[in-house]
Amino acid sequence: LLLIVVSFTVWVRFRLLEVPLERDEGEYGYGGQLILRGEYPYDKLYSAKMPGVYAVYAVIMAVFGQTQGAIRLGLLIINTATVFLMFLLGRKLLNQLGGVAAAAAFALLSLGLFVQGVFANAEHFVIFFAVNGILLLVYAVDSQKRVTIFAAAVLLGLAFLMKQHGAVFIVFGGVYLLFTELRRRPFLKRQFLGKMTVYLIGVLLPYAVICMIFWQAGIFEKFWFWTFDYAHKYVSMPSLFGGISGFKTQVSQIVGSAVLLWLLAGVGLVALWQNPRVRQISAFAIGFLLFSFMGVSAGFYFRPHYFILLLPAVALLVGTGVVYYIEEVFDKGRLLPKNKLILVLLGFAVLLHTVCQQYHFFFVDNLTEALLMSYYGNPFIETQEVARFIKENSKAGDRIAVLGSEPEIFFYSGRHSATGYIYTYPLMEPHSYALQMQKEMIAEVEAAFPEFVVFMNDPSSWLQRRESELLILRWFKQYQQKYYHLVGVVDIMRPAGSVYRWNQDAIGYSPQSKNWIHVFRRNM
Repeated sequence: LLLIVVSFTVWVRFRLLEVPLERDEGEYGYGGQLILRGEYPYDKLYSAKMPGVYAVYAVIMAVFGQTQGAIRLGLLIINTATVFLMFLLGRKLLNQLGGVAAAAAFALLSLGLFVQGVFANAEHFVIFFAVNGILLLVYAVDSQKRVTIFAAAVLLGLAFLMKQHGAVFIVFGGVYLLFTELRRRPFLKRQFLGKMTVYLIGVLLPYAVICMIFWQAGIFEKFWFWTFDYAHKYVSMPSLFGGISGFKTQVSQIVGSAVLLWLLAGVGLVALWQNPRVRQISAFAIGFLLFSFMGVSAGFYFRPHYFILLLPAVALLVGTGVVYYIEEVFDKGRLLPKNKLILVLLGFAVLLHTVCQQYHFFFVDNLTEALLMSYYGNPFIETQEVARFIKENSKAGDRIAVLGSEPEIFFYSGRHSATGYIYTYPLMEPHSYALQMQKEMIAEVEAAFPEFVVFMNDPSSWLQRRESELLILRWFKQYQQKYYHLVGVVDIMRPAGSVYRWNQDAIGYSPQSKNWIHVFRRNM
């Protein structure tokens, strides 16, 4: 059963390898390219994201190539490895059947349309290291080996380096280790302190190494500002009311797209109090769920791919629900061994129902349609064409600037950004750094004097608010008229299909839609 499920999810991911990149993937890909060129994020790329995901992308691209297909192939491998880890975790905490159920549930849930599971977002890499570390920690509690505790802690530290949200798994691991050690009899204070010290050193080691690297490179202050100072401003902006509204919207879609698996997870949650067989893991399972939810809800943003952080805990509850159902319904009913085929058929029916609920997405023939189902209002198809035009009409050393938040253009074109501001979101946000950021971006673009400038007239690429500073928009209007001429227009049309005009065909073309892209080239 597990082999069938994993084969299916691998097949779907393989079919969708070439779906155009979304923004975060474009950022990570560009960051990986910088690393492969011997350059540093936070020096050439400003982002609140942690650097680990750039390093993972760099490894993937060094092995498979610098294409979107290579990136998705790397995700396929990471996701399949995480499925196997979920099997091992479920088998360790429950039994083999529980491990199969947890792994199968995770494989399907992490592929889902409404968690944007086919895109290589950082959350996939967070949970790969987190589940790996937690699994080792569970084994370490039994074996009492400090080297295993240290290895588990390092893996959890790496989860944090993928994204700040990974910190919740570090805390969960520490609480779990603390809880198990305090319950141990006899309680040995010296051994307890030694294990906790080893754990603390292990989780801090990856971050300490990164800090040392950036310190020696002379960019530690930029790294600290973007990943902590600005990141703190970023997570403090949303309101609780807005967060609750966003949460309800996302949960209704995510749960509704795999309702039987989520119901089975609910059965597992209830079983933690009712079934003696699974009650022994109740503290672990509930703690895992609560801390995972804290990771999803950081900053009250509740973006779809954030819920990937919750899926391992939910999948473990699915495994718990299966074990409870088998013991309470079938084993107590003394079902004959030959009739236990019913169990397999029921399990297959649950998984098949989940596939049928998202049938159109899983079996869609058109890659463009698959992208639009996930990111309908975003110009990711169009930016791929813009990048292709720039690459064909520029040299490798040329710089480009994008006024908007579309870093995938840098990745596709293989051209350096003229500024570290690959996103304009921070410039539009209501925080005290916004105006200074706009001034810095203006100064960097003027100093680089890029060959091409791309202007995104698309709300999703700016997220402009009523209170946003508009200095950069006023500046660009004058700057463009003085130094640049129009060479490309993309009229973003949904669902009919966007219109592209290049060079002479672009001059005088008036977009028919509200959303469009202008490409400018430097005057001779």
